[in-house]
Amino acid sequence: MLKLTDDGAKITLQGQPQALDNGLFWFGAVLLVGAVCVALAMSLLPVRWSIGALALLIIGSFFFNRQRQQHKKAMAGMINSGILWVRAGELVHDNQGKRTPIKLTDGDKISLVGEQLEIVDRDARRKYRISGFDNIREATATKAILQGQALSKRHVTIKMSSD
Repeated sequence: MLKLTDDGAKITLQGQPQALDNGLFWFGAVLLVGAVCVALAMSLLPVRWSIGALALLIIGSFFFNRQRQQHKKAMAGMINSGILWVRAGELVHDNQGKRTPIKLTDGDKISLVGEQLEIVDRDARRKYRISGFDNIREATATKAILQGQALSKRHVTIKMSSD
């Protein structure tokens, strides 16, 4: 939903919050079961076997954290839910109380990709991809405001006639 303010607009994005990768979830679940098994192994098996089980758990945790960091890096810059406060050259993303201010530089380019807004830097690397707009008009209005174009409200008078 788009609401114009004095210096820009407030846009409520309707997308789903970013979910954790399903494969990453199952890998984490296996690590949890593995931790319980290691705890049992440490009390039931000989010391050498317990140390080996603990080493496998540590290696699994290392790979899990590496995959999680790669997933986090891939999802950085993806905005699809929350509230956007848009002004010329800047926007603030409010997602469940966590506010992230985003300043655009002179070399940034804003383009529409379907109903999504993509912001790329001077070297054509994607900085942000914003989705979750109600319709293409909201995305177009967001692009116009970010580029410094002024939008105006249209006032419509509604007359009721009695029969």
